Parts: sequence; C-alpha cells; structure tokens
Amino acid sequence: MTPEEFQVELEKLGLPLSEFQMEQFATYFELLVEWNQKMNLTAITELQEVYLKHFYDSITLAFSDTFEPQGKLCDVGSGAGFPSIPLKIVFPDLEITIVDSLNKRITFLSTLVEALELKGVSLYHDRAETFGQNKEYRESFDFVTARAVARLNVLTELCVPLVKRDGYFFALKAAKSDEELVEAKPAIALLGGKLIQAEDVSLPNGDTRHIITIQKKKETPKKYPRKPGLPNKQPLK
Repeated sequence: MTPEEFQVELEKLGLPLSEFQMEQFATYFELLVEWNQKMNLTAITELQEVYLKHFYDSITLAFSDTFEPQGKLCDVGSGAGFPSIPLKIVFPDLEITIVDSLNKRITFLSTLVEALELKGVSLYHDRAETFGQNKEYRESFDFVTARAVARLNVLTELCVPLVKRDGYFFALKAAKSDEELVEAKPAIALLGGKLIQAEDVSLPNGDTRHIITIQKKKETPKKYPRKPGLPNKQPLK
C-alpha cells in the first residue's frame, strides 16, 4: 500500500487526511526506519508494508462500533506507537497515554511525538502491572488498547483495571482464536468486564484482523493486576 493508496482507502471510509496529516505519516515512517537501525522496533520496514501492516492496521480500531474519536485512550505495551500514534494523527482530539516497559522505546516515542507536533500525548516508562495499580490512572480511561501477542486472559488482567466503568478495552489480534476467547471468559468476568463482540476487519490486501471488545461493567478487585510478571507466568483461569 503506497501512501497515496493509504490516503484514498481512508477517504473511502470517511476519514480524509489533510496534507499535514500525510506529512506526519511520512515523518513517522522515516523515523521508524531510522531508529530501527539502532534498536529493535519492528521487523516491517518496507514503505508499502509499513503503511498497510502498521498504519492502516492501527486505524482499523476506528471501524469498531464502540470506538469514539475523542476521550482518553491508553495504549499498553505500545512498542513503536501502534495503534495509538496513527489513531492520534487521524483523530487529533484523542488524548493519548502510552505505557511501555522499555525505556529505549519511550525515548523513540518522545522524539516521534515532538517531530509530529502532537499535543495531548503522555508517555510512561512503566510495567502495565504497576501502572494499573497507580491510583492516578487506575479506572480512568475511556478506552484501553493492546496490539500484542499475549493471550487474551493475560491482556485482560493488564488492561481492564485501567478502564473506567462503561469504558472499553480493545484487544487487536492478528489471528482469531475461539479457544482463547473461551479461556479468557473467567478472567474477563473476574476483572469486571463483559465480552461485547469479537469482530473481523479486512485490510485492503484481503488479510483479516480481529478486534475483541470488552466493556467495563464493574470495579476491578483491588488486587488486580498482580505483581509484575505474574499475569504472564500464572494467567487467570
């Protein structure tokens, strides 16, 4: 997907991009490739692949019925800024918080945010388990996202504690797994969530992505998330 095709596809979906927004995506690509030479940010560095598999893929979250292009969004384990930074470029009114456990990635994101002239973006070098127990941020976000390879029961423990009541947690998955959904249902209920839907979204090349939507229905018990490392080592069942 070329930058021009990227712009056309989003316009078809009612998301027209200005010249400045297209320049922001171009700068994002340049910095991603430049920084990737000195630290491991992504295995995808070819221009058309980045625009399709990182930029467009991130924006698929906006196709969900429950997503709103304003409010407070927290991106857990954002890595190189996906999906939150592409969403911020397309929807400037979103207030973005990014949490990542690797300080080098936060340094990259800080440089990126400044270069893209983004306002309303906060970056935190922290573990999701610790951040989720911080009273200042716990149950304070309208939306929480994770575009991660961890299983859903693990992601649920890391992310749902940050969602405010009636807000949403979106897990962005490359592969569909009914088994994973069944496995995660006890954890979702325990943490105060309710599975709303698991929907498929198609990329322009025909590849399918999966968005799992969980709504926060009640307060998460105070002991969750557990101490760093435990959610991965001993997932909730």
